[in-house]
Amino acid sequence: MLNQYETVFIITPILSEVQMKEAVEKVRKIITDNGGEIVYHLDWGLKKLAYPIANKSTGFYNHFEFRAPGELIAKLETEYKRDERILRFLTFRMDKYSIEYSEKRRSNANKEVKKEE
Repeated sequence: MLNQYETVFIITPILSEVQMKEAVEKVRKIITDNGGEIVYHLDWGLKKLAYPIANKSTGFYNHFEFRAPGELIAKLETEYKRDERILRFLTFRMDKYSIEYSEKRRSNANKEVKKEE
């Protein structure tokens, strides 16, 4: 059975754009290669951290929403810990209410984009 998960991770700001995209692509590949399916990806960009992490005050935030078997989460978090480019991460299983809220949020964002065009 596939559960739906949400993960957010912060990438160190000292990387070039190519290295940052490599780190994001590595996470995407881990998810898809282990039986997961990406539902939504959003690059939040460079943001100020609430407190310094490893002497850094900013970081690149990335958000993935995906469906995957539960065993994948341990593999994903192990890779997060091994990757020096990732400062922090958080992964959690979404319940039916958070899935519903996320779908509404995405549809509202799509409506706003269409209005701007």
